[in-house]
Amino acid sequence: MSISVSKTREVLVDVARQLFARMGFQNTTMNDIAQASQKGRRTLYTYFKSKDDVFDAVVEAELDKLVDSLLEVAARRLPADRKLITYIYMRLHAVKAIVFRNGTLRAAFFRDIWRVEKARKKFDLRETEILRDILNDGVNEGLFSITDIDMTAYIIHHALKGLEVPYIRGHINGWGKSKGIERQNVLNIIFNGIKVKHNVY
Repeated sequence: MSISVSKTREVLVDVARQLFARMGFQNTTMNDIAQASQKGRRTLYTYFKSKDDVFDAVVEAELDKLVDSLLEVAARRLPADRKLITYIYMRLHAVKAIVFRNGTLRAAFFRDIWRVEKARKKFDLRETEILRDILNDGVNEGLFSITDIDMTAYIIHHALKGLEVPYIRGHINGWGKSKGIERQNVLNIIFNGIKVKHNVY
C-alpha cells in the first residue's frame, strides 16, 4: 500500500470515527463520511464496501493504538511481576479512554458487543502474544511458576476482556476502598490466588 493510499484511508477512518462518535453509527451514512472527508463517494467505496467495513476499520485503528501502548509497557525494563500489574492497569484504563473518547460509540460498544468482537480478533491474538512474552520473562526471572504459559496468557487475556465493561462503567473502581487497598487485592489475586497456603514438611 503506497503512502498516499494509506494516508487517504487513514483520513477516511478518522473522519468516520469522529462522525460515529458525534452522531452514532446508525445515524451516520456513507454519504456523510464522503462529504466530511472531502474525498467523494467513489473514493470512499474504493476503500470500503459498506458502513460495516468502515466501522471495523475504526475499531481496528483504535485497537492498533492500544497495542502500541501495550507494547510500550511490555518493553519497559521492569521485573515481570511489576510489568504484568502495570500492564493490567494501563490496559483497562486505555480501553476505557478509547470508549469514552468515541462518544456515542459507547452505545455500540455495550449494545453491539458481537460487532466489536469481530473487529477486535487481531487485537485479541496480539494481546495474548504480549502476555505470553511477559509470563515467559517471569518464568526465566524465577518470579513465576507456570506449567502452561500459553494457557495462562489466554486465561489472563479473557479475564481482562471480562473486566472491560464493569471497569468502563465504574463498577470495579475501588469498591469504596483506597487505591492502595484495591491494588493490593488485585496483586494478591493474581500472584497468590485465593487458596490458603499450607507449609509442606
